[in-house]
Amino acid sequence: MLFLGEYRVNFTGHARIIIPKKIREALGKAKAFTLTKGFDQCLSGFRNEDWEKAAKELISPSPLEMQKAEMKRHLFSSAIVVEIDGQGRFVIPKTLLDYADLDKKAVIIGVGDHFEVWQPEKWDMYQKRLNKFKRPFGE
Repeated sequence: MLFLGEYRVNFTGHARIIIPKKIREALGKAKAFTLTKGFDQCLSGFRNEDWEKAAKELISPSPLEMQKAEMKRHLFSSAIVVEIDGQGRFVIPKTLLDYADLDKKAVIIGVGDHFEVWQPEKWDMYQKRLNKFKRPFGE
C-alpha cells in the first residue's frame, strides 16, 4: 500500500503526535517504523522492511562513493525505530524535533514509498515555491 495524502495534526503531548489513519493503514500491522532526517528539513518515516531494503542498496559499493557517504551519514546517524502506541501515536526524539523545527503542529504527507513530517509553515512555503513554477494547461 502506498503512502498518500496530506494531513495536518497537532501534538498530543510533548513530542507526541498521532499518525493519521491512512498513513497507519499504509504501515500495515506494524507496531513500529523507522524515522530519520529527510531532506528539505523534514522527517521521513519508512516501514521497517522498506528501510532495511533501501539501507542495503545504500550500503552496496558504488562509483559515487563520496555522495553515498554523505547520504549515509545524514540518514543513518539519525535513524531510529519508533514504537506506535495503542492509540496510533508516536514520540519524536528531541534531535529529530530540533532538526525539523517541530513544536505543536505538523503536516504529515504521503510520498508513495514513505511519509514525511513537516513543520507546517515550511510545508506551506515549499508548496508556494512549487506553485510558482506550475503553468495552467494550454499555455
